[in-house]
Amino acid sequence: MSSARTARTVVAAALAAGLTVTALAAPALAAGPAAPAKKDHAATQAALRAAVDAGVPGAVAQARVDGRAWTGTAGERGGDDRFRVGSITKTFTATVLLQLQAEGRIDLDDPVEKWLPGLVRGNGHDGRKITVRQLLNHTSGVYSYTEDPGFQQKVFGPGFLEHRYDTWKPRDLVALATSHAPAFAPGTSWGYSNTNFVLAGLVIEEVTGRPYGKAVENRIIKPLKLRATSVPGTRVNVPKPSSRAYSTLAADASAPVHDVTELNPSLAHAAGEMISDSADLQTFYRALIKGRLLPKAEMRELTTTVPVSPQYPDFRYGLGISWQKLSCGTEIWGHGGGIHGSNSEAYTTRDGRHTLAANINADWTGDTQAVIDAEFCGTLPKP
Repeated sequence: MSSARTARTVVAAALAAGLTVTALAAPALAAGPAAPAKKDHAATQAALRAAVDAGVPGAVAQARVDGRAWTGTAGERGGDDRFRVGSITKTFTATVLLQLQAEGRIDLDDPVEKWLPGLVRGNGHDGRKITVRQLLNHTSGVYSYTEDPGFQQKVFGPGFLEHRYDTWKPRDLVALATSHAPAFAPGTSWGYSNTNFVLAGLVIEEVTGRPYGKAVENRIIKPLKLRATSVPGTRVNVPKPSSRAYSTLAADASAPVHDVTELNPSLAHAAGEMISDSADLQTFYRALIKGRLLPKAEMRELTTTVPVSPQYPDFRYGLGISWQKLSCGTEIWGHGGGIHGSNSEAYTTRDGRHTLAANINADWTGDTQAVIDAEFCGTLPKP
């Protein structure tokens, strides 16, 4: 999900999605001057400390370079903490659909209508004209339900404290989206929409006959032995070890801070409900990018990208995964993710030799892109 903070470095109108607080954030774009890459992780540790100095209660990052692991923390945080990963869930969801295509059970160029008849209709939406592939690369034009003002107020604003334990059914989220007009005609532009991946999760359920989370568990979590990773469904807590999560529930960074650790993640479904830790996220992206989860043909489709904006030629989006070229020239693949009181980043180089996963437990301050630039470029955070 997206946030106003995210918009400082992403395509503001497309990825901010009109939100004033964190909401399943899209991946951030690189910013800042280049710096020589360093063999140690001093810049990364400095970026974690800078986040805490900016008001984040706690920050954690883990990196692996040629098999050598490093963990850094700052503030009230443990190195093996679990956290909500928000839109990093999208890469898991897309991977399952690519696996199903490899097995001949679905074609990503199928119209959404084939699998979800009658669901994507209303106010100009038409599932007969949208493909599953367009869901995964955000070219469908489907309105993002997280942009709905009423949803924002109830889920991300002050109403959260009253509604934090509400269960949201995925089809109701889609209905909320289709009560609005599409952002654009299918295939004519790019626009980050959380509805796309709620629909993708529902397609998985139609193809497999089981909840999409079971497919993620059986196809990715168990084979990779991701013991800290889960698809919580309606479970409101984060398993231990973990830290608390905090939010102002407002655009005003000076507003009172609330503990938002407990929430019903059905509000995010296949667009952003998952929980993991830094070690598991690195294992997942390293396995994915090195072809352990997908055949070569599907790997080509995963990494076939579309532009998000002419203003940002060094950022492109594939199927549930983003590519960015950093200021130092390093190219990385992965995703960012945010949900109440939790902002995460998980990226890898194309050869899988250098990976990073990081999280801060606040959503009104802190610069996670600075952690990325620090780790992959050695860029020190701005004073």
